Amino acid sequence: MLTETLSGLELMQAMVTGDFPHPSMADVVPMKIISAEYGHVVFEAMADERHLNPLGGVHGGFFATVMDLVTGCAVHTTLEPNIGYGTIDLHVKMLRAIPKNTLLIAESRVIQSGYSLGISEGSLKDEKGNLYAHATATCMIYRGK
Repeated sequence: MLTETLSGLELMQAMVTGDFPHPSMADVVPMKIISAEYGHVVFEAMADERHLNPLGGVHGGFFATVMDLVTGCAVHTTLEPNIGYGTIDLHVKMLRAIPKNTLLIAESRVIQSGYSLGISEGSLKDEKGNLYAHATATCMIYRGK
């Protein structure tokens, strides 16, 4: 399996080129990785009619899912082959309502990646640069035995 032989960065770059499938969550919350470098990823995301709350606005779960995925993937780019991670803390500030059917750019950078913890921050903006959300995440790094 490729996840056992590729580094996190190589895996993310394989998603960019289409040589490795995107995570299935990206079918539920439409997201596509567009670039990956060591400690930095950029995704495109778009809310649609499937992501509305009872009042007709984009649900906060959309914000959280996008920010969790992008901040975790940034940490993943710093990991060696066959090393896992999981989010243990996600803090999302939702700054304005997300419009439906509008292309958004989710970007994240790693602040610190150590032996057992990775910390990243991310933003969710539209193409004009308007900020919709900011997040910080802490990921536990699983290095096995």
